Amino acid sequence: MAEEHDDLYDLIIIGGTAGGLSVAISSLKSGLERVRLIEPGDSVAFDDLVPINQVDVSYGESLVSIERTETGNELLITTSLRTYVSHGCLISVRDRDPDWKPPIASPSDCVTIDELPEHLDDRDVLVVGYTDNAVELVWNAANAGARVVMAAGGMDPAQLAPAADSILRKLERERRATLLYRDVPAEISDDEKFPVAYFDDRRTPDLEFDHIVLASHRKRPPISAFNVSDDAIATNRVWFLGEPDPDKDVPTAHAWEIGSRIAEACFPDLAAPVAKSTVARRARHESIVEELRADHYNATITRFEPTHSDLWVLRVKPDHGDASYIPGQYASLGLGYWEDRVDDAVDADLDGKWEKLIRRSYSISHPIFEDNGYLAPGDTDGELEFYIVLVAPDETHVPALTPRLALKKPGDRIYLGPKVAGRYTLQSVVQPDTTVVFLSTGTGEAPHNSMAAELLRKGHTGPIIATVTVRQWVDLGYLEKQRELERRYPNYHYVPMPTREADVPKQYLQDLIKNNALDEFLGKPLSPENTHAFLCGNPSMIGLPEEEDGELKFPETVGVVQLLTEKGFTLDRRNEPGNIHYEEYW
Repeated sequence: MAEEHDDLYDLIIIGGTAGGLSVAISSLKSGLERVRLIEPGDSVAFDDLVPINQVDVSYGESLVSIERTETGNELLITTSLRTYVSHGCLISVRDRDPDWKPPIASPSDCVTIDELPEHLDDRDVLVVGYTDNAVELVWNAANAGARVVMAAGGMDPAQLAPAADSILRKLERERRATLLYRDVPAEISDDEKFPVAYFDDRRTPDLEFDHIVLASHRKRPPISAFNVSDDAIATNRVWFLGEPDPDKDVPTAHAWEIGSRIAEACFPDLAAPVAKSTVARRARHESIVEELRADHYNATITRFEPTHSDLWVLRVKPDHGDASYIPGQYASLGLGYWEDRVDDAVDADLDGKWEKLIRRSYSISHPIFEDNGYLAPGDTDGELEFYIVLVAPDETHVPALTPRLALKKPGDRIYLGPKVAGRYTLQSVVQPDTTVVFLSTGTGEAPHNSMAAELLRKGHTGPIIATVTVRQWVDLGYLEKQRELERRYPNYHYVPMPTREADVPKQYLQDLIKNNALDEFLGKPLSPENTHAFLCGNPSMIGLPEEEDGELKFPETVGVVQLLTEKGFTLDRRNEPGNIHYEEYW
């Protein structure tokens, strides 16, 4: 079985897991020249990373034993195909944790554990999990042609193996998967033929899928399962990827740290280059910034038009995928912590997160009119428009994204989330003579621009009233376009309400409801029988209640929701349709 072993390897890795593949790549980049990954199966976690990183992989080869050579600290590694001599060996085998239980749902034909169906082309697949195993399932599903959503509530990308983190960024960058970093289904049920995932977070709609996969947690088998001699372990050159073993004191580590440990233990002269590489990244050289931008960003800013220095309308065009959306929905934008800020504020723990991405959700706005003067269609040449205000730092909060966005210009790169989301839409407005009232604060009118244009484009005949409170007239980025809508459509009314202008009486949206001021535009009293109200903006304006013992308890500051419910309106909830609709994020 054994062959001659004249060639000495720097490192042998047993197991083509995400962790094993990560260590192979990082070791090669650290300066190790002869690294071989031994995989007993016919594929590794992410096959695409093998050729681009020139990883030497031997497939269909399994470990038999690991011993110490008779003449030194090298290791004699015997496999089912041959014997290797190596300076070090990493065991990265991971199996399903026998103690792991599905957190939700029971397995069925459409809900499985760690198993994808054979035919996935053009199918909707949900993967629930936040581990390397979950990322691998997402990767395989996307490569098979599925539309994939990953519900990874609580996931910290920094805790993934670097290879898994890289693949996840690739999927996001190419918009081949939708990642829900904060969300995990509260419940999964079979709705006739297809499973439905129900989310507690209102920002994530209940979703129906063709297939749902629950990604189990993985665990390293006990060290005794690998037939490693005590003499080999005593060299401190056999590493085990994962958690410490309760029965044996052996070197263990995670994938993101073990590459440098191997270089330091076996090749001390490589420690300095590795350290210098880290220092270079922390020094924030421009080449590193460009590398990070290329790695994370997947869209281009095509328009950046300031209303004033702190308020902008911008458009973003993705590199991949379409930019379709339902009026009222939102998408996520992101920039790296490595980008410069417009102010002098300092982000907390900036050194620890400098290479990470800041993501925030923003409602999708609408240009209202095309350059030729016609009402703009819903699809604006594959671009998405956003209406964003600069958030200034204060004693309690240092905003991360908008102070960086303030320095951007057309042509700059940005991150755009894979898909749009949200159930704050016009789905409930089914009759063309329905009264529609939009109430917003500041940039909260962004989704209402899109929704109003959609109604008018489809020939809505009922009254449409769009109201917004801002501090000053200059804070109305769409004022002229809104006035033009009024001139063209007699049933459309735009009611801007600046609160800090000397020549304008100060009033808030609540005052419009209290004083029945909307009745003047309607020509009749505001009635819940034929009216839908849409609220977006400051939570104090909306004033959502909490349910206690089956009753609604409103906040101390009276909001629009309380005033409307007193007139007979009802909140629109997942399983209880109503005529008060609201966007939750702030």
